Amino acid sequence: MAKTNFQSIDEYIGSCPPESRAYLKQIRKLIHSLVPDAKERISYQIAAFELNGRNLIHFAGWKKHVSLYPVPAGSEAFERQIAKYVDGKGTLKFSLDEPLPIQLIERVIKLHLAVNKKQAKGESK
Repeated sequence: MAKTNFQSIDEYIGSCPPESRAYLKQIRKLIHSLVPDAKERISYQIAAFELNGRNLIHFAGWKKHVSLYPVPAGSEAFERQIAKYVDGKGTLKFSLDEPLPIQLIERVIKLHLAVNKKQAKGESK
């Protein structure tokens, strides 16, 4: 991807490797279904969703995988669930040659949502 300064998630997904686009669209749809109030945006030159004025989650498409950022804090059981997908600090990487783990991604989104709501409440006091 040589292009930068994307104006929309549609434009971003359109510039990603064709192999990753279907997974990116699935992730986007899942975020919309779980957090209908979240706003789409581009942040760090990748797709992101924002809620309560804060970035909620970022996602990106590559030739052999899609990634979610950042990795939320969770229970030990959650840590075990995501262990095979963690890549470096703060990145979950999902290979394009495996089915997208929708339930796990849903859990990631919900953990981010819980933190976002706590932060929003803290600011409104």
